[in-house]
Amino acid sequence: MNYVFAGNRDISTWILEFLIDKGYKPSALLITNKNNEHSKKLIELSGLDEKKIFCGSPRKNNNILTVINEINPDYIFGIHYPYIIDKELINAPKKAFLNLHPSYLPFNRGWHTPSWSILEQTPIGATLHEMSEKLDCGDIIHRKKIQIDVKDTAHSLYLKLKKLEFEVFKEAFSSILNYNYKKIKQNCQKGSSHKKKDLFSDKISRLDLNKYYKLDDLLRVLRALTTNDIREAAYFIENNKKYRIQVKIIEEEIQE
Repeated sequence: MNYVFAGNRDISTWILEFLIDKGYKPSALLITNKNNEHSKKLIELSGLDEKKIFCGSPRKNNNILTVINEINPDYIFGIHYPYIIDKELINAPKKAFLNLHPSYLPFNRGWHTPSWSILEQTPIGATLHEMSEKLDCGDIIHRKKIQIDVKDTAHSLYLKLKKLEFEVFKEAFSSILNYNYKKIKQNCQKGSSHKKKDLFSDKISRLDLNKYYKLDDLLRVLRALTTNDIREAAYFIENNKKYRIQVKIIEEEIQE
């Protein structure tokens, strides 16, 4: 199998290591930033020459498409690769550009999938699908669902989703290798979709100290906005200052 690997974050290092352990090294590597720890790990794992490693948005590097066309790969694997992909790159592989997404498609296309699943109480999971011009709307290859625990925050749920994504990829690998996977057509009029900026509107993240909230609604907002980045947390304003709130929910047995 001849493939190009486009990756970001720790989940991408797990999958590239899995592919290499199976005997398949990438022919080219697309990363976000050569200086972050996960990109450095991807470079180390790939063992590729610098001429086959591309950093940043594909739209800003015309040479990417030229090199990939020369490689003529069976697949491009996109693992949390955070850029908009043009039609020419999507269609470059002989078989498909496959994308791994931390949601149970068609729900929660786009960004901040754990947060929106908690906020909107929609199904959540992991999906491997073919890349399409419309965001996260390609045919589904394999997906698995996970239940949200009452104590889950967006951060704890995201950690679970990455492990589930790895499972989904490994379970689909044989069918990818043999190109005999069955595809499920998505109806892009169903499900839900969110842009990166949507989570940061005041309607979502700002709490009004003079407003009455049902406790379960308030907890849902606080859980959904508790990520690994305090700048994404819910907040209130007092004395011309902004106060961020994150939550930690601890489970314990009730003593009789």
